[in-house]
Amino acid sequence: MNALNAINGIINSIKGIIDSINCIVNATNGIFNATNGIINAINGIVNVTNGIVDAMNGIINSIYDIVKDIHTIFEAINGIFKAKNDIKNAIYGISKSIHSIVNGLNNAISETIYAIVKCINGIVKAVQLYLWQCFNSNYANIMAINGIYMSFLMPFMALLCHFCCHLWHL
Repeated sequence: MNALNAINGIINSIKGIIDSINCIVNATNGIFNATNGIINAINGIVNVTNGIVDAMNGIINSIYDIVKDIHTIFEAINGIFKAKNDIKNAIYGISKSIHSIVNGLNNAISETIYAIVKCINGIVKAVQLYLWQCFNSNYANIMAINGIYMSFLMPFMALLCHFCCHLWHL
C-alpha cells in the first residue's frame, strides 16, 4: 500500500510538474499576447500620429494656398492702383500736350497779328513817303516804291515762314 501511495504521489508530482509547465507555457503565451497587444497599440499610435501629420500637412497646404490667394488678391489690387496711376499720368500728359498746343497757337496767332500790324504800319509809312516824295524828284519816287516793297512783301514772307515754324513745332 505504501508503494501505491508512493507511485500515486510520484504520478501526482509529475502531473503537478506538467501542470506547472502548462502554466509556464500559458504564462509565456500570455506574455507573447501582451507583447503583441503592446506592438499593436504602438502601431495604432504610429498610425494615429501619421494621420495627425497628414492632417497637419493638409492644414499647412491649405494655409499656403490661402496665403497664395491673398498674395494674388494683393497683386491684383496693386495692378489696379498701377493702372490708375498710368491713367492719371496719361491724362496729365494729354492735358500738358493740349496746354502746349494752346500756348503754341496763342503765340503763333499773337505774333502773326503783331507782324500783320507791323506790315500795315510799314505800308502806311511807305504810302506816306511815296505821297510826300511825289512832290520831289523821280529818285524819291523810286525809293518810295522800294520802301513799299520792303515794308510789305519782305515782312509778309518773314511772317509766313515764322508761322510755318510754329506749326512745325506743334
